[in-house]
Amino acid sequence: MDGNGRWAAQRGLPRTEGHRRGVESTKECVRAAGDIGISYLTLFSFSSENWKRPPLEVTYLMGLLRRFIRRDLAELHENNVKLRVIGSEERVPHDLLTMLHEAVSLTSGNTGLQLIIAFNYGSRDEIVRAAKRLAERVKSGELALEDITERNFAEHFDTAGIPDPDLVIRTSGEQRISNFLLWQCAYSEFLFVDNYWPDFTRQTLEGAIAAYQQRERRFGGLAG
Repeated sequence: MDGNGRWAAQRGLPRTEGHRRGVESTKECVRAAGDIGISYLTLFSFSSENWKRPPLEVTYLMGLLRRFIRRDLAELHENNVKLRVIGSEERVPHDLLTMLHEAVSLTSGNTGLQLIIAFNYGSRDEIVRAAKRLAERVKSGELALEDITERNFAEHFDTAGIPDPDLVIRTSGEQRISNFLLWQCAYSEFLFVDNYWPDFTRQTLEGAIAAYQQRERRFGGLAG
């Protein structure tokens, strides 16, 4: 969800206003995904590299997530949305971490759209953490070195149990992956749209899905 700051700058507004408007786009996108029948939607809300941003901006982003949970969790729950959070818990303020855990617990029994929030997430960090978990199992004798496979390695990721993404959409015209789901996106389709995130609408999402439906996915094989 890229381009909040540039959206604001183009309008002579503070970056915080871009982030606030970005939350509105997030709400619209989640509602649209549920209406369309999407099963899994992952939103990259805060990367492990975003701590490098000015402290006031980081504080504001943390506050936005708090407000999103307080104000919108009830609607998500009512709409049968199941919330999941991926990313490291290090550096996350304790009160926010508690709120995230409670939100995940509240919606754990829901059977509709699974909304995955990538928060304090970095894919390289996720892979390293998974490798450490796997190494501990080998060290303890629970798992033999020769029994390590792609499947049981992936079972130690934050995304365990979540299908690999079919489509990755990046806004703002940037064409890079930015440390997002590096392993999981091995065969994903990519779509780069020029819209800044605050301008991302239901129509943008529907257009992206229509474009995806024209793609031919071969997963390394030949065309069918």
